[in-house]
Amino acid sequence: MTWIETVIISIVEGLTEFLPVSSTGHMIITQNLLGIPQGDPFVHAFTFIIQFGAILSVVCLYWKHFFVFDHSPAPVGSSLFGKLKHRFHFYWLLIVGVLPAVIVGLAAKKSGLLDWLLDSVEVVAVMLVVGGVFMLYCDKLFNKGDEVNRVNERRAFNIGLYQCISVIPGVSRSMATIVGGMTQGLTRKKAAEFSFFLAVPTMAGATLLDLLDLLKEDTSWATSHNITMLILGCVVSFVVALLAMKWFVGFLTKYGFKVFGYYRIIVGGIIIVLLLTGHSLAMVD
Repeated sequence: MTWIETVIISIVEGLTEFLPVSSTGHMIITQNLLGIPQGDPFVHAFTFIIQFGAILSVVCLYWKHFFVFDHSPAPVGSSLFGKLKHRFHFYWLLIVGVLPAVIVGLAAKKSGLLDWLLDSVEVVAVMLVVGGVFMLYCDKLFNKGDEVNRVNERRAFNIGLYQCISVIPGVSRSMATIVGGMTQGLTRKKAAEFSFFLAVPTMAGATLLDLLDLLKEDTSWATSHNITMLILGCVVSFVVALLAMKWFVGFLTKYGFKVFGYYRIIVGGIIIVLLLTGHSLAMVD
């Protein structure tokens, strides 16, 4: 991968990671447009590792949630575990929420299904359209939520179940978890923010697993150039994701999903037409 290819893909990652348009799907499309060979272990890992920058952007923007703990007294008679849950309640909700994705993600990776999906631009295109059609109506299907409702263990787990759907490229982890939060009675803003929070352990785990896989295999990929590309990718995705995330919360709260739905249908439809007519996505064959 060249410098310009790295910057372009990282910008796409930062822009789309927290938008309901599928960051993985857009990176796969971008890689195809740039003519980057699919199936290469480093390219696979790069797709996940640069998400580390987006993870840091969440922690940076919402640092009070991650580093300020509940020092109020735990309920009388609480066990040691109960007291720890009370003090670290935010982290406990993230653990509960990420459990379904850990189980499904590991199974998909071990079976080889995840690698196959990541190489399939056809799957991305179809899921972009399907998800786009759904998003045209999801604001009507689910009410705007109640400000009184908060994320609890049950809601966190249910949102985590929705997150499992995003193992399919093109679905969008952001869309799945935000819609999951809305089905639990959360407002769009609260659902979006918990989606951001849940992204941290989910993406951190995916990044770590891919990094370990790279280190287990032939380490000839670990050239100074590739390592520099990884660092550059993380920095670019951090800056872009930080800006995109701040904009998205306000936009979603005010306008809902419909605009993103139309965008997904248009992009997915164009790709399907190109593929059905025998055209390559690569700008340079």
